[in-house]
Amino acid sequence: MTDAPLSRENLIGAMSKGIKPRAEWRIGAEHEKFGFDRTTLKRPAYDGANGILAMLTGLQRFGWSPVEEAGHVIALERKNSEGMTASISLEPGGQFELSGAPLKDVHDICSETGQHLMEVKQVADQLNLGFLGAGFDPMWQREDVPIMPKGRYVIMRSYMPKKGNLGLDMILRTCTIQTNLDFESEADMVLKFRTALALQPIATALFACSPFTEGRPNGFLSARANVWTDTDPDRTGMLDFVFQDGFGFERYADYALDTPMYFAKRGDRYVDLSGQSFRTFMTEGLPDLPGERATKKDWTDHLTTLFPEVRLKNYLEMRGADGGPWSRICALQALWAGVLYDGAALAAAWDLVKGWDIADHERLRRDVTRLGLRAEVAGRSVRDIAVDMVTIAQRGLKNRARFSGGMVDERGYLSELEDIADSGVTPAERLLDLYHGEWAGDVSRMYRDFAY
Repeated sequence: MTDAPLSRENLIGAMSKGIKPRAEWRIGAEHEKFGFDRTTLKRPAYDGANGILAMLTGLQRFGWSPVEEAGHVIALERKNSEGMTASISLEPGGQFELSGAPLKDVHDICSETGQHLMEVKQVADQLNLGFLGAGFDPMWQREDVPIMPKGRYVIMRSYMPKKGNLGLDMILRTCTIQTNLDFESEADMVLKFRTALALQPIATALFACSPFTEGRPNGFLSARANVWTDTDPDRTGMLDFVFQDGFGFERYADYALDTPMYFAKRGDRYVDLSGQSFRTFMTEGLPDLPGERATKKDWTDHLTTLFPEVRLKNYLEMRGADGGPWSRICALQALWAGVLYDGAALAAAWDLVKGWDIADHERLRRDVTRLGLRAEVAGRSVRDIAVDMVTIAQRGLKNRARFSGGMVDERGYLSELEDIADSGVTPAERLLDLYHGEWAGDVSRMYRDFAY
């Protein structure tokens, strides 16, 4: 062990260290994408002339440094001019993820994302690979997806089927876009958490982009969001307790302490602790690691295995959106920064949702997977709420007044979402129109027409 043993108070204190003054707030963007062979459309294996390892190797020409586990390159890292670190990592099925550096505004986020996609394309073109932004793999079965050589995924693949029917789909066949944001106090965290959690299904509807499974319409607009309803109830969902009186760092720490573990990492080795209690690991130890107690690193790892619609670490993660094109990667950051980083916007957004009860949250989360913007909650359509949400975000971004070199503020990144909300037509429904029309039932056209 390299860290000192923990106490419950340590864990609460560790989360509270995320508190930052407003001047230090940043935006962190994450997005995943599916790789595919341009000839066969199959997902690339790790090894091979045009595999994922070849992609990771090729990207090192742009200053990325390799990260290894048990002799395999499983990630890349690079610092920007301010010393902030971005990383490229692999999901279990080889989904390529950029976890961007924490940046000051959406202009920087969009520039970072664009540079990444340009670098990926340069390497991928040489390897006859392409990359697609979507919420769910539109063509391939679970059995067709190659598995990446990361130890934690061996444990997750074994444990997940014990807890839900769609956990393997989650790790192998889904991609998402995420936004990570800061808070200035515990009270600020609570208000942002509650507002963002309630509005997460609205974002799911706006970004719905996964209507196909194994080459056919699947009956969902966001199959990715549906997967999360049957993955593992211990670690997913709308977290009813967030809306209860007294919620704060302490209550979230107790939730995490009582969420069953997946593993503990010792060197390059992942010790299977699936289903066991982190609280017991911390206070008494576990038979699989005799004489040891949980450490700060174990806690940090454990927090990454919780998958609610909004997740708390030293910042808040918005987790409700399907993967999509470059424009929507930028748009999600603008949406949440606009809503949550301006006081007046945050208050207006809370007014939209504060009358919803727990049953509303749970029902809405499920309804938007099939109905998208046509779902309803508390007597209003999701489309109408989405229009309000985008309008609130626009006002928030105007108040932020963060300008690019061309003296344009961040509101322009919301234009696609404004169109989606005003029309009431999700990206998934536009894909279905193409499938039933121009594509004549050929989902493979998605790889040609919508790849990066």
